[in-house]
Amino acid sequence: MNSNLQRLFTITQKPVRRIIGLMSGTSLDGLDVALCAISGSGMDTKVLLEQFETVPYPIEVKDEIRKIFAKETISFQQLCLLNPWIANHHAAWILQCLQQWNIDPSAVDLIASHGQTVYHSPKILHQQAAFPNATLQIGDGDHIAVKTGIITLSDFRQKHIAAGGEGAPLALYGDYCLFSQEGEDRIMLNMGGIANFTFLPGSLDANKVFVTDTGPGNTLLDAFARHYFQKEYDEDAQFAKQGTVNEKLLAALKENSFFKEGFPRTTGPELFSKEYVLKAQQGIEVNPFDVMATLTQFSADTITDALLSVLDADRSYAVYMSGGGAHNPLLVGLIKARMPHLRINTTSELGIAGDAKEAVLFAILANEAVMGEGINFGKPGMPAITMGKYSFPA
Repeated sequence: MNSNLQRLFTITQKPVRRIIGLMSGTSLDGLDVALCAISGSGMDTKVLLEQFETVPYPIEVKDEIRKIFAKETISFQQLCLLNPWIANHHAAWILQCLQQWNIDPSAVDLIASHGQTVYHSPKILHQQAAFPNATLQIGDGDHIAVKTGIITLSDFRQKHIAAGGEGAPLALYGDYCLFSQEGEDRIMLNMGGIANFTFLPGSLDANKVFVTDTGPGNTLLDAFARHYFQKEYDEDAQFAKQGTVNEKLLAALKENSFFKEGFPRTTGPELFSKEYVLKAQQGIEVNPFDVMATLTQFSADTITDALLSVLDADRSYAVYMSGGGAHNPLLVGLIKARMPHLRINTTSELGIAGDAKEAVLFAILANEAVMGEGINFGKPGMPAITMGKYSFPA
């Protein structure tokens, strides 16, 4: 037997597996590195978050990614070069974290690498009947495996698409395994560049689980913080708080057909881009602070519109937030004001810091790939599969 296959088999026999989950979202903030001790699988999954670090992307890394990020016309050479270049950076940052934590790479069983999304194109966006849903994440798994010496699983979204999904959101698989609680209907609301939520029924019935993107989370706020103020994001909503919502602009932002599509649906910065806002803004006099206030209201409204359209008015739900948007006091305040009847907390209440949640969920996907059988949610677009491609060290 190939020694790497033997090594993988040995990992599956362990009662506890140490898995590093990696996440870098569309906000391009940096690389989230979560070292998890995971036992069991499926609904028996138990996770201990041993260590967590966000390694900020240096400005030169952001600049190189933005040359191709969410753009229809790019340099193919740039895309080709970035695939291993990003992977090498990620590998170096993993080793840096392990050294900081005083942990030898040989003590880690697996790496689960989400990669860096550069384009997401489900059918509802590309509108080309002859072509399937599509998405592309770069940061090649082979490079990470060879550089770290750790078996790496990557490219998770492709299996989801191959099996009939849109490649997103993938959070429901880990959310269901880790956060389901008998007797409590839960909403796991993640507000990254794009916002999404998972409904977890207190009955634990997988057929009633529901997940969808809602629209923009932070992506437009970040884009216009850079555009107007040369800041990477609107820290503590300092700019939005100085503005007033422009109702005409807000209405124009909400006119896109995406918001009329049925659930589940996925989207990305390919649609919700700076150009999207500038087009909506044509003929409307509005200052930079008012734009920021209006974009914050836009995110809050589209998140709550989606939630209120699927939740029963006479039932009790607990909402647990994660992602960068959970740190935006104005965004959170607007959401709470629109849904005062719901209990709204962060995932820290459940033992997993909101900033670490997505990296932890990819560690769970890797654990499911080696230990699970695929969870049957009984719905189109939510296939009962395990995900991830295997890359072995040299």
